[in-house]
Amino acid sequence: MSKTDKVKKPKFTLEFKQDAAKLVLEKGYTHQQAADSLGVSLSALGRWVRAEQPQPAVSGVKAQAMNLADHNELVRLRKENEQLRMEREIIKKAAVFFAKELG
Repeated sequence: MSKTDKVKKPKFTLEFKQDAAKLVLEKGYTHQQAADSLGVSLSALGRWVRAEQPQPAVSGVKAQAMNLADHNELVRLRKENEQLRMEREIIKKAAVFFAKELG
């Protein structure tokens, strides 16, 4: 398969993923029924359902699993953090440059 023939993976919104998971978790659809009716892969739907399922407590301690909203926020925050780090490095370099110019 050449690079131009590569199939592009569809992007689904957080709301779509959560609603798809609710079909299975709350409405009683099977994974297969929900995947077929929404036109998504069975494996993708399975990931979304696992992400939205409440995690059982282990030895009285609540499990720290991320749902889809938490995961999206984590990705957004990591991107923002990287952007801020790059901006900080640029400011440091500019400060060194101007310090040399004044000195």
